[in-house]
Amino acid sequence: MSERKQKLVAALAELGLGEQPQSLINGVLCDGAGVDIQLVDPFTEEVLLSYFDADAALANAACDAAQDAQKTWVREFSAAARGQVMQDISRAVLAHAEPLATIEAIVAGKPIRDCRIEVAKVAEMFAYYAGWADKLHGEVIPVPSGHLNYTQREPLGVVFQITPWNAPIFTAGWQIAPAIATGNGVVIKPSELTPITTVALVKIAESGGLPAGLVNVLCGLGPTTGQAAIAHAAVRKMVFVGSPETGRQVAIAAASALKPAVLELGGKSANIVFEDANLEHACLGAQAAIFSGAGQSCVAGSRLLLHRSIHERLIDMLSSGMNKIQLGDPLDDATEVGPISNARQFEHVRQMLIEANDEGADVLSRNAADGQGYFVPPTILKGLANTANAAQKEIFGPVVTAIPFDDEAEAIALANATDFGLAGAVWTADVSRAHRVAEAVRAGTFWINSYKAIHVSSPFGGSLSSGFGRSSGTDALMEYTSAKSVWLDSAPTPRIAFGYVS
Repeated sequence: MSERKQKLVAALAELGLGEQPQSLINGVLCDGAGVDIQLVDPFTEEVLLSYFDADAALANAACDAAQDAQKTWVREFSAAARGQVMQDISRAVLAHAEPLATIEAIVAGKPIRDCRIEVAKVAEMFAYYAGWADKLHGEVIPVPSGHLNYTQREPLGVVFQITPWNAPIFTAGWQIAPAIATGNGVVIKPSELTPITTVALVKIAESGGLPAGLVNVLCGLGPTTGQAAIAHAAVRKMVFVGSPETGRQVAIAAASALKPAVLELGGKSANIVFEDANLEHACLGAQAAIFSGAGQSCVAGSRLLLHRSIHERLIDMLSSGMNKIQLGDPLDDATEVGPISNARQFEHVRQMLIEANDEGADVLSRNAADGQGYFVPPTILKGLANTANAAQKEIFGPVVTAIPFDDEAEAIALANATDFGLAGAVWTADVSRAHRVAEAVRAGTFWINSYKAIHVSSPFGGSLSSGFGRSSGTDALMEYTSAKSVWLDSAPTPRIAFGYVS
C-alpha cells in the first residue's frame, strides 16, 4: 500500500469509515449492487479505492428514509431545537477538520490548504443557517375583503441534490444546510468520482444530533442511482450543481416528473480591466480568478478583457506571476495549484488547448511538474477573438483567454456575448464606471476591484446556460420552502359572492 493510500485509509478510519466507499442510508453504511466504480488519485494516477454503484434499490430506500425522518424533524424538533442541532453540527465539523481535508486533498486533488479553508466554510454554513431555523416568518396581508389573511413558509418535504467533483464537501454543505434548516429531508448524490467527504460530513452531522435518515448519501452514477431518485414520489425538488450538458438532462427528467429544479451550472465569466485600474491588484486578482483550484470553478475568470492600452503590459505581468505559482502534491502545504481532478476532465482541457492552438492562439504556458499526474500548467491564450471556442466554451482548467477592448461599451458587449450568465468583475478607479459596468454585465454575481469573494449569506446563481434559482443567502430559504396562504373569515355571517362562499 502506498504512503498516500495509507494516509487516506487512516483518515477514513478516524471518521469511522471503511476502505470501500459506501452509501449512507437511514444512518447505516450500505454497499451498492451495481457496476464497479474506481477512485483514482489525480496526483499519482493510482487507483485508491473502488465501490459498487448504489443503483435504484438504494435510491428508493434513501428517499423513503428521508421522507420518514423529515416528519420527525418538523414534528418532534422545534425550529429553535433544529437550529441548535445545526450549531452542534458546525462544531463537530470543525473538530474533524483535518481528516476531512486530507481525504478531500487526496481524492479530489485540491491543495490541502484550500481544503482546510473549505471545511471551515462548511462549518460556517451550518452555523449561519442554524440562526435562520426559527426566523422563517410569514406575513399578514391586508386583503380588501376583511378576512384575516396570513402566510406560512412550509418545507417542501424531500429534496434531491446532486453535487460535483470540483468542490465535494463545500457543495455538500452549501446544499444540505439550508435544506434542513427549513425543515426538509435530503437525499444527496455526490459525484461518483468524489463521494467520500459527503458521506463523512453526514456521519459527523448525525454524531452532532441530526436524526438518522434526515440526510442520506447515495454513492453512484447519474443514469442509474440519480434517475431513480428523481423519479421517486417523495422527492419534491431537484438541485443540481455541475455542467450545463448534464444540467439539461437533469432538468428534463425533473420536468417530466413535474418537479421544480435549481440548477447551478457553468460559466465563462468576464474579468474586465480598464486602463486606470491598479494593475498589480488586477493581476493578482486575475491569477486567483483563473489559476486557483486549477481553474476548476464555475465562477473562474476565464475571459480576461483588457483595455488595449494595457493589454500587453498586464499579460506580461500575469505571465511572470504564473511562473512563480507552486504546482505539486496536494498534500504539501506549499502547493498552490494541484492537478486536474480526474482523467476525463484532464483530456477535455488538453483537447481545448489543442483546438485553441489550431484556431491561431498565441499560447503562453509554463512547464508542469514532472509528467506525473493530471497536471495542466497555468496558461494564457492570446490572439483569439471572443467568438473562438476557447472564449465561448467552458474549459474548467487553469486557462485564460485574454481579449483586448477599446472602450466601455465594447467591454460590456464582449462580456455579454456568451451563453452564460454566472459571474464577472471589473477593475477600475472610476467609481461611476464600476457601477455602470456592474449593472450592464449579465451576471448573478459581480465583483468590483476583486474576484471570487463568496459567502453563504449572499445569494448565488446565474441565468441562461449558467442555470437558474439561488442556493445561498435568504434566497435559499425561499427555494426550500413554499408559501401557504391561510384565510380566516371573521364576519358573523358567511360572505357570499357569485354563488361561492368567499
